[in-house]
Amino acid sequence: MKRTLPVSVLLLAACNQNLTMSDQRKLDEYERSNVFPNGKVLQSPAPGSVSREQELGNVLAQKPPMTLALVKRGRKRFNIFCSECHGPGGDADGMVVQRGFPKPPSFHEARLVNAPDEHFVDVITHGHGVMYSYADRVPPADRWAIAAYIRALQRVKR
Repeated sequence: MKRTLPVSVLLLAACNQNLTMSDQRKLDEYERSNVFPNGKVLQSPAPGSVSREQELGNVLAQKPPMTLALVKRGRKRFNIFCSECHGPGGDADGMVVQRGFPKPPSFHEARLVNAPDEHFVDVITHGHGVMYSYADRVPPADRWAIAAYIRALQRVKR
């Protein structure tokens, strides 16, 4: 009996402890902490990060010159972010489509061959149809690189 009493008290103390993340202790922005190596709670943004409030219009409006380096970068980014739906050649035959996902348009359709480069950058930024926005995944410079690579794919198929 004497041994069960402390265990019972501990079990009762643990009851009704429905703690959630909102119940935990929060650190003030300017408080010292050992969480980070510099001892500060408030950290600087990671290099290259873009604020949600930052206007991207100027960055997206500045079309870079077409270079081999841009196309090579675009190929790498395209293979990472686009080929699963659009296929490696831009024919809309990617693995996701082969598994039953709706087929996107082929980049070799006349409508897209005649579309301005800004169209591809806009679709990557805002999404279109069932394609969601890749703005949080693909930096603005890489959107232009992908558009350059799509143009290269279109020229190969002519």
